Amino acid sequence: MKEMGACQQPLHPHSGQKPSSSSPSCTNPAGYFLPRTTGAWLASGFLSLALLHLLCCSPAGTQQAVFSPLLQYFNGTYSSVSPARGEEGGPPSCDYSEGRWVRSPGHARRYNATTCGVKDGEDCARNGRPDTGYLDWRWRPAAGGCPLPAFDAAAFLAAVRGRHVAFVGDSMARNQAESLVCLLGGGGASPFPPPRLVYRDADPGEFRFRRWAFPSHGVTVSVYWAPFLARANGRVDDYHLPYSSVHLDELAERWSAEAGTMDVAVLSAGHWFLKWAVFYNGSEVLGAHMLPDSNHTEIGFASPFREVIRRSLERLLGSGGGGGGRTVVLATISPSHFEKAWDDPTTCARKRPYKDGEKEVDGEAAELRRVVREEAAAAAARNGGAATIKVLDVTKLATMRPDGHPGAYMHRDPFGPGKPEKMLNDCLHSCLPGPVDTFNEILLQLLLTKR
Repeated sequence: MKEMGACQQPLHPHSGQKPSSSSPSCTNPAGYFLPRTTGAWLASGFLSLALLHLLCCSPAGTQQAVFSPLLQYFNGTYSSVSPARGEEGGPPSCDYSEGRWVRSPGHARRYNATTCGVKDGEDCARNGRPDTGYLDWRWRPAAGGCPLPAFDAAAFLAAVRGRHVAFVGDSMARNQAESLVCLLGGGGASPFPPPRLVYRDADPGEFRFRRWAFPSHGVTVSVYWAPFLARANGRVDDYHLPYSSVHLDELAERWSAEAGTMDVAVLSAGHWFLKWAVFYNGSEVLGAHMLPDSNHTEIGFASPFREVIRRSLERLLGSGGGGGGRTVVLATISPSHFEKAWDDPTTCARKRPYKDGEKEVDGEAAELRRVVREEAAAAAARNGGAATIKVLDVTKLATMRPDGHPGAYMHRDPFGPGKPEKMLNDCLHSCLPGPVDTFNEILLQLLLTKR
């Protein structure tokens, strides 16, 4: 009997030769083998029975081990449907900016923040928050055919192997970076060992500059505190001062000096532009925001924000930044949810997300979001494809999550005996784990999708 492989001729797509259908060595005497169609149907049947056995009769862990990589592949490759396909024949990109939160018990219960070393004020479970329902929701995009898979640490590390992922901006940039570190292996969220903290501020209580290394994949993740992205001093360094002085013609020194080392740069800013500030171009005062008694022209927040975003993109994409091959991700603003006075213990005590249509993006957040989208599109047109520019649009999904903040649980046991009736609340950042993990689920899909 001939071996099954005896009739197979090697195909050399570049040789110009075609296989011959009349080769005597490929004759198959009747009865030796099943017809191809019959064999294919039998193989399909056996495969279906095997999958059915896995689904009905195998432990959950086995099912996850088998199906998770397969689902991730199909979600990342075929599910990303949007009006326009990606360039260079890549998979089409999805719009994750619109959608709704749906109950998914356990979806966000993926790591222990205490073991990740996150900022104490965002470790809500450690601080005694009694309700954990905020961990049982996932984001369902409105775009048809665009499911958002759960975060896959292996896929993320493979996508950024040997690269430096940098989060630059305000405390929301830090919040997202810490979430990513936990998801990648810092707190039981993945099969990979915990990262090494290779740099931190001299004061362990500061979280302005940090860097983690993932030696298994040669990946580093960094945080650069630069709330205006531009050089600034004053209130930005000392909350006792009345305002910040922002120099729009100069980027913040630390991140700008290291921009050339960033393979993936995630810029997240906006909140500080809504606060008290005087804006400069060199020694010239351009104007101020929220300082009516300063004798400076009120110029608002949108135009200074636009100037800084544009200048930051030029630094990362231009010749000075060595932008060829770099991926630049612009995150839109994640709004706060202070519903009462900042020191009222119930100022953000909601227990559920808003329903679709119950809460809309407000004027300031909508304006900052619009600037990011416009500047990203303009930069992409100027750049000509030398780098990849993405928008991580989280404004809508964050607007709908008033339940995911630490609130009074930014402190341990805030309602214990002897605690004051008025206290500082955090209605801006996300508990870890919490809604900000979804930012990184979307970030992964942006990195997997070709530009």
